[in-house]
Amino acid sequence: MNYLILIHQIELLPRLFEAVYIPQIVGTELSASRAPQIVRDWIAAPLSWLMVEPTPMALALAPHLDAGERAAIDLAAQLKADIILIDERPGAAAALAHGFRVTGTLGVLSEAAAIGLVDLRDALRLLTATNFRVAPELIRTLLARYTEGQ
Repeated sequence: MNYLILIHQIELLPRLFEAVYIPQIVGTELSASRAPQIVRDWIAAPLSWLMVEPTPMALALAPHLDAGERAAIDLAAQLKADIILIDERPGAAAALAHGFRVTGTLGVLSEAAAIGLVDLRDALRLLTATNFRVAPELIRTLLARYTEGQ
């Protein structure tokens, strides 16, 4: 969510998904002093489409995962979610291992571009100007697919 906020594309989430839930700990991370100001301002505003939920830690998840990732996977299990948004590889691997469909920031942008909600070139240009880590080859592949589909 952090990167979607930074590139002004967070409103894609309610347009792509029926419901959007985050565990309270993720909300806390987004409002932490180390988060960019734009992210803190965004999470502080009331959002009708975002449900922030307390999350009981129920699954036996690897301790090397970030607390937010563990909570997100637990919440997804509790809600029987169709898909979970996680960018970090260890978190995504853990979510996959628990049977979830996983997408990340690039997946959200690609899906939105496929249905005309965003210009993928512009979104990726903005994304790569942040500290988002991604292999340049993956960006080239996404752009090639996007260009072919137009």
